[in-house]
Amino acid sequence: QVQLVQSGGGSVELGGSLTLTCVASGYNYRPRCMGWFRLKSDQGREGVASIDTDGRTNYGDSVKGRFTISQNNAKNEMSLQMDSLESEDTAMYYCASWETTYYGEGIYGFCLPPPVTLKNWSQGTQVTVSS
Repeated sequence: QVQLVQSGGGSVELGGSLTLTCVASGYNYRPRCMGWFRLKSDQGREGVASIDTDGRTNYGDSVKGRFTISQNNAKNEMSLQMDSLESEDTAMYYCASWETTYYGEGIYGFCLPPPVTLKNWSQGTQVTVSS
């Protein structure tokens, strides 16, 4: 059974930093994409960042230059370093894993945005940025 357990998050002041960590277990093989999405009370799901099995990263436009995703394959661990946090970053954050389209000849589609239906995601954690 696949499990994604995340830690980190919490409350921080405007311009501060937080780190989220996600540990995966139960995979027979790791899906192509792992990443983070967030949910705000008045908006739909937003893909924040992703990293694939080749280490290629993608970021949502609203977090580019401020968030950094990384992975430690030996620990089955993925992290999201969030710097220069803004009030608009306040949301519930989830880590997830998913497959992307394979076009053949070693070419895969981008990991963001994640698919509409996700099979595996974490319990979520609240991030609150206050001024």
